[in-house]
Amino acid sequence: MPEYVNWLRHASPYINAHRDCTFVVMLPGDGVEHPNFGNIVHDLVLLHSLGVRLVLVHGSRPQIETRLAARGLTPHYHHGMRITDAATLECVIDAVGQLRIAIEARLSMDMASSPMQGSRLRVASGNLVTARPIGVLEGVDYHHTGEVRRVDRKGINRLLDERSIVLLSPLGYSPTGEIFNLACEDVATRAAIDLGADKLLLFGADLGLIDENGRLVRELRPQQVPAHLQRLGSNYQAELLDAAAEACRGGVARSHIVSYAEDGALLTELFTRDGGGTLVAQEQFEVVREAAIEDVGGLLDLISPLEEQGILVRRSREVLEREIEQFSVVEREGMIIACAALYQIADSDAGELACLAVNPEYRHGGRGDELLERIETRARAQGLKTLFVLTTRTAHWFRERGFVPSSVERLPSARASLYNYQRNSKIFEKAL
Repeated sequence: MPEYVNWLRHASPYINAHRDCTFVVMLPGDGVEHPNFGNIVHDLVLLHSLGVRLVLVHGSRPQIETRLAARGLTPHYHHGMRITDAATLECVIDAVGQLRIAIEARLSMDMASSPMQGSRLRVASGNLVTARPIGVLEGVDYHHTGEVRRVDRKGINRLLDERSIVLLSPLGYSPTGEIFNLACEDVATRAAIDLGADKLLLFGADLGLIDENGRLVRELRPQQVPAHLQRLGSNYQAELLDAAAEACRGGVARSHIVSYAEDGALLTELFTRDGGGTLVAQEQFEVVREAAIEDVGGLLDLISPLEEQGILVRRSREVLEREIEQFSVVEREGMIIACAALYQIADSDAGELACLAVNPEYRHGGRGDELLERIETRARAQGLKTLFVLTTRTAHWFRERGFVPSSVERLPSARASLYNYQRNSKIFEKAL
């Protein structure tokens, strides 16, 4: 008894700290099938009873494989992603639907003399994830395999405010009514980032990240993750570590990797000083500012890969040095991770937003929106009335932020005369 009392006393600071926090929990399909799944459900119920706002994301890979085998279908993958043709999509829908119902049933139990007694939980799910197709990559058509486009932040928060546990499945829907098969890690990471979650909790088979000597790595910074990914290669532990780091770079303060096979791993990680898994925690040291001549090297490192892909117009070092005052940047721990430029168009009250770029490892953290807001503020301060942008790949992003389709004829003559018809950029404008 004294040991129990001592544990509860030491856990009380964490109980208070976690109350009213939002946790996104990712449980892969293997975890749902594991004998320890019932204990995980009990632990989630306990978290809910302590005032934690829970979003549970489940996977379905082994369940899909079982259904494919039962129908005599061969699974196909490319670069680790499932190719979801029409027949496979039927198996996905069947597996996800049955899993969702099974999880809801477990969370609805109210058995006497059990950890579920008196829980009275409400589980909510629905079309809370908007997706888009992966499309064709390297000549391979992924069909109904998709990626998360948007998470319904307002809808989920409303359900959490009503004390529901929100259940997200690895399915997403398009505005045209299509269904896409998603990676549960992608759904969980994007949900954590978009919701501004306090924690992302990722279940895996191992205790956490295991180093080359077989020892548990208890804590990492996101910048330490790439070295471990290189060592791990392509395995599920690497996928979890990458998801944890991406969430931290997206603004989630802490990501945890814990074992679905270890009874009480979740509670040990959350309510003890040393934890029981691997913690990936960000160091917040980031600033949005105007660029200086010392930033030219960092800007080149950031935009060169996008120039090689034809996404951005090429700029030499000399051009960047000459135009550096037009740029705003996001700096994180001495590294330029995002940039954008504002050019005033001669003989007009219009400006052009150009060279908006974010390091791929730091996307989905709202940095593009921060830079757009800064550019618009600068433009208004200069007395500009209209902001133009020319893009080949991100038209939807600008349209969602108030830009409307325009044309070469709408451009001021000084800019229209420089339009590259071979590049064939789409033109958008926004009134300031």
